[in-house]
Amino acid sequence: MRTVIFRTIAPYLSALMVLYSIFVLLRGHNEPGGGFIGGLIAASALAIFGIACGVASVRRAMKIHPMSLAGFGLFIGTLSAIPALFQKQAFMTSQWLEFRFFDVDVALSTPLVFDIGVYFVVVGAIGSIALALEERESD
Repeated sequence: MRTVIFRTIAPYLSALMVLYSIFVLLRGHNEPGGGFIGGLIAASALAIFGIACGVASVRRAMKIHPMSLAGFGLFIGTLSAIPALFQKQAFMTSQWLEFRFFDVDVALSTPLVFDIGVYFVVVGAIGSIALALEERESD
């Protein structure tokens, strides 16, 4: 299914899907969404781009191996649990850091960091599977 129309629209559609996946990721704990669903949307964007333009184009666009991305996400997710240990609280207890940035109150939390880690794990793992399947099919 590598029609001219699909090859033309796929990069734009993929970019839009990645932006939407980041929106879903950041919306996470307040409304439906989070790292897993956002990661699935981003991995779907990689799959669409791979089907339209080929696996080599996706690998060039990513600049990093998908499984390395998954490992980095696992590291980030684990890192989010450490602040609770320094506060002598239960493992993975939520911690909040609030500060003002250009007259706007910004609240950062360890659940957000954990969601970002889950996002990277899902994008890396599912992206790696999708690229491997697409490579096998194109041979």
